[in-house]
Amino acid sequence: MTDLVRHTWAASAIELNTGQDFPVNLTRRHLLQAASGLAITGAVMTLPAAAMAETVNMEELLKPGPLGDKILGSEDAPVTIVEYASMTCGHCAHFHKTTYPALKADYIDTGKVRFIFREFPLDAVAAAAFMLARSMPDDKYFEIVDTMFEQQSVWAFTDNPYNSLLNFSKQIGFTQESFEKALTNQGLLDAVNAVRDRGANEFGVNATPTFFINGEKQSGALSIEEMGKLINDKL
Repeated sequence: MTDLVRHTWAASAIELNTGQDFPVNLTRRHLLQAASGLAITGAVMTLPAAAMAETVNMEELLKPGPLGDKILGSEDAPVTIVEYASMTCGHCAHFHKTTYPALKADYIDTGKVRFIFREFPLDAVAAAAFMLARSMPDDKYFEIVDTMFEQQSVWAFTDNPYNSLLNFSKQIGFTQESFEKALTNQGLLDAVNAVRDRGANEFGVNATPTFFINGEKQSGALSIEEMGKLINDKL
């Protein structure tokens, strides 16, 4: 990895933890170099939910990014949850393995919640994972994201995350050719970065996971009890 790439990653980590903007956009060369040469920790500082209770404009929040939003649940649901997550974030994986199944069964599938999932990669490996998920058929997106979170330790936290992600991708239907095609799609990377940058710059996302529940911001891997109380207060 070049000194430029090391500097890019270090700067991004500092800016994330201080809540500043995200000026750095990784190029596909940086992504491939970083993914093949860096072991990811996947940790990010989060603040208690009560400290993050602020509200954003719902009309602006619900404007989709350049790739369109990934959405589950009824369009007429009384509560809309927007989640910003990173695929290499351990807190996000914990939420999706422990809270999300009950959230989906009790609130999304019952018509109470409309759920929007947005990309907020903290590093090049997370960006690569999102690019792979976006390269799958639309109806497979959430299934792939669930599998990635379930098996996060297999592909993200290794000495060679590029090879680990390649091997993992083959299990979900990629060939080496289609894998590399997805990861060298500069337009796709730019679009993923655009979602992240807008979340940071316009809505103050500075930790993952971050949720907006009818526009009210909450950060951290909320339990189903915490999430349920926030939802029920808005029903």
